[in-house]
Amino acid sequence: MIECEDLSKKYNGDFWAVDGVSLGVQPGEILALLGQNGAGKTTTVRMLTALISPTRGWARVAGYDVVKQPQAVRANVGVLTEQHGLYMRMTGAEYLEFFGKVYGLDAGTRRQRTEYLLDYFGLAEAARRRSGEYSKGMKQKLALARALIHDPSVLLLDEPTSAMDPESAQLVRNEIARLRSSKRTIIICTHNLAEAEALADTIAIIYRGRILLNGSLDELKRRVLGPVEYEARFSEPFDAGGLELPAGAELAYCSATSLRFRVEAPLAVNPKIVHALTLCKAPLVSFQEVSRKLEQVYLKTMADAQGAAYAA
Repeated sequence: MIECEDLSKKYNGDFWAVDGVSLGVQPGEILALLGQNGAGKTTTVRMLTALISPTRGWARVAGYDVVKQPQAVRANVGVLTEQHGLYMRMTGAEYLEFFGKVYGLDAGTRRQRTEYLLDYFGLAEAARRRSGEYSKGMKQKLALARALIHDPSVLLLDEPTSAMDPESAQLVRNEIARLRSSKRTIIICTHNLAEAEALADTIAIIYRGRILLNGSLDELKRRVLGPVEYEARFSEPFDAGGLELPAGAELAYCSATSLRFRVEAPLAVNPKIVHALTLCKAPLVSFQEVSRKLEQVYLKTMADAQGAAYAA
């Protein structure tokens, strides 16, 4: 649904805001694009929405070339910017009706889509109120409804929960999750790593205009943090001196009441570890994977990139 190769944008002579971005996002997937302020996230989104042309490389969105077919790209993309851009004197219904006209929808389709989206986002009772009277969460949901008024196959969301209170942010995250479908692809640009971890199928980390990592969270964890670790906890101190580990398991950490194992092939090796512990009559309470968060992947990736840049 979204593909780009060597997508690049140069400003002011020699400044590359985006330099060689290559991505592919399948129908039904959510991609989280992560990076620092100024890393190139927004510029990438603007090229994918055909708002600005790339200096180098190419991109296709919903099958359309962003340079050769910009109008077709815009007709198939819904965009939510960090600044939602509501017209505060318009009611919710008037706002969606207006943008339905902008997208060339006929009167019947505009009315149908407006009623459906207001109901879908729980805004039907507030449809006749001016949007300036809405709460932050309601405003963001109305902006999402606007992005969907023409039923686009691609959604590009830039900081969809920025500066929102926790309750409003959770409402918007729930709506984004509901919007996932086999016919729709979503890219989210966000600084909220927990949000990205909860919503995204794939994650790309961009730094100084270049993609450092791209893949599923599990893939990135293995690449950046190494093999998965599993922890055995005991109800009382356990002497692991006589424990014989099976091939494919390595002892990573040891304390009186817990052991950690680094495992390359958990499905094959973990049962053997548990069996070995049982033979040693270990007072086993639990055996589970050690939790590893996207935050760890992101911070290590950025530290490595900054270290390499400093050394250069």
